[in-house]
Parts: sequence; structure tokens; C-alpha cells
Amino acid sequence: MAFSFTKWQGCGNDFVLVNGFREQLPDDLAALSRRVCDRHYGIGADGLILVLPSEQADFRMRIFNADGTEAEMCGNGIRCFAGVVHAEGLSGEAEFTVETGAGVLVPRLQLAGSRLTGVRVDMGEPILEGERIPVLGFGASRVIEQPIEAAGEMFSMTCVSMGNPHCVIFVEDAQDVPMEKFGPLLERHEKFPKKTNVEFAEIKDASHIRMRVWERGAGITLACGTGTCATLTAGVLNDVLDRAADIEVDGGVIHVEWRADGHIFMTGPAEPVFTGIWQGSL
Repeated sequence: MAFSFTKWQGCGNDFVLVNGFREQLPDDLAALSRRVCDRHYGIGADGLILVLPSEQADFRMRIFNADGTEAEMCGNGIRCFAGVVHAEGLSGEAEFTVETGAGVLVPRLQLAGSRLTGVRVDMGEPILEGERIPVLGFGASRVIEQPIEAAGEMFSMTCVSMGNPHCVIFVEDAQDVPMEKFGPLLERHEKFPKKTNVEFAEIKDASHIRMRVWERGAGITLACGTGTCATLTAGVLNDVLDRAADIEVDGGVIHVEWRADGHIFMTGPAEPVFTGIWQGSL
């Protein structure tokens, strides 16, 4: 089995991307993702992303986590997806539509001549009803500053879906949180029937926040684009953030704005790392 791939990263959140218009892939994409994302025996990445044709948008994005599970969406991933579309000449437009498991989203390339300097994505409107996130026990109510327990510790969570579930917890010092201890317990907590991403967020000021993330299906990553959107939303709901802020993650800074029309816009980098040919097996 052989196919060409490109590796990209957005604030250190890295992905193996495959052009499905050109390459043939095996049926077992979960196994393929586990294999290529392995940092010792594979290429090494947080996820595998496929660039595919769509019947309802210009392109379709499928993303598989490093553990083989398929995610609905990925904010850093869709910026890298847009970068590949541009780099491989699949679209000559600066803006196009992408079908995802979270609906059709609209990335817009930021260009200096032909050089990609960043990508802004209309991420749509956040989902705030507990039953739609989903979080058990809240019905259609919002989940704002609600208690949750893990390893004998009590936390206060605010939950948001950006097409995928997020549990945002505000802390005094994000750097001091033992992510390896609490991340997996909260990801798999009984309140989250589809598991959840977990963000620990430290307010610096009304337009600046420090965030660390435990991603569902991937563990600790250097950044999570949908997580920055969920964190801004949670900050606004808790009246501790403005509607536009810089979200500082382990791998860089992502700017997020929750506009008056309800849509969230995320802006950040997408950079190629290397290209190659996969010749391994499952």
C-alpha cells in the first residue's frame, strides 16, 4: 500500500493530510489512522485528514484521531485542510465551503501574494443546549458553571459544542493542572455520552486567555481550534471575556471572535511540515 501525503501543523497541532481526489486508501481508515499517527512506528500526528469531493460543498473533510476514532470537526485541522487545498491547486478561490461532520464551514485564506499567512474560518454558531452537546442531566438548559468531580476533585464546568463536545474549566493557573491525571477521567466521564474535549483555561484579562487542552481521542495536544472557540464562548457566558480574544495555547496563539450574528470566527496559522510517500502496511 502506497500513497502520497503532506504533513501540516497549526499551532503545533499536527496532521497527516491525504488528497482523496488523487490517492487510493484502504477501507479500514481507523486502523490506517492509528498506524500513520504513531510517533514511533508511523509518520506521527494528532490526526489523519482526508481531502475529499462533496455533493453539498466545494470539498469534504474527514478527520480521524490518533486512536482511530472519527471526529466531527477539528479547528486546527480545517485550517490545514484549507492550506492543502491551496497548495495543491484544488481551488483558485480564497474562500470555499467544506462539508464536515459538524456541517458546512467556510475557511478564507489569508495570502501575501501566493504565500499563505493564515486562515480564518467561519465556525458557525456554538451549540449551548445540554442535550445537544451532549451532557447528560441538563435537557435543553445551558451548562454554565456546573459542578463535576474527577479523582476526588471538584471542578466547575461550562460546556459547549462546536459540532464536537467541549468541557471548559476555568482555573487559577493552567500550567499547574496535572492534565495526565484529570484529562482522561473528564474525557470519559459518565456525563458525556460521546466523551468530550477538556479545556483548562486561565483568564489573563478580558481579551487574553491561556488554555491547555486534553483532546478526545488524542490526549494532550499543543492546540485545539474548536477548543479555543468553546473557551471564548464559555468566557463570554461567564462574563469574564470580551467577545473577541487571543487564546494562547501551548503551540501558539489563535484569535477568536463571537460576532453579533452568533457566528464564531477563528483565525490562526497553517503551515506545511513535509511531504512524503507512505509505503507501510496496516
